[in-house]
Amino acid sequence: MLPRFLLADNSLETPETIFVVHTETPRFIIEADIDDFESNQIIHWIDGEPGDEDMIARLVDDAEEFLEKEFENEEFLDSDEEE
Repeated sequence: MLPRFLLADNSLETPETIFVVHTETPRFIIEADIDDFESNQIIHWIDGEPGDEDMIARLVDDAEEFLEKEFENEEFLDSDEEE
């Protein structure tokens, strides 16, 4: 079973960009600035954009929360390695 969200990057071509991939229907990829994910977001719909704006807002919020937790976990792991 795939996780609900995945992180992706293309650091050679777009080093300042991060991608969050939603693997469940409706599938999509959010492309955004790595330092400020909440601004300049571009949503690439794989299954077609749903018409429900509330659902889209919830999915984007979930993606943002996922990314925040991933970054927090990465910072925690980095601090453990330094000790």
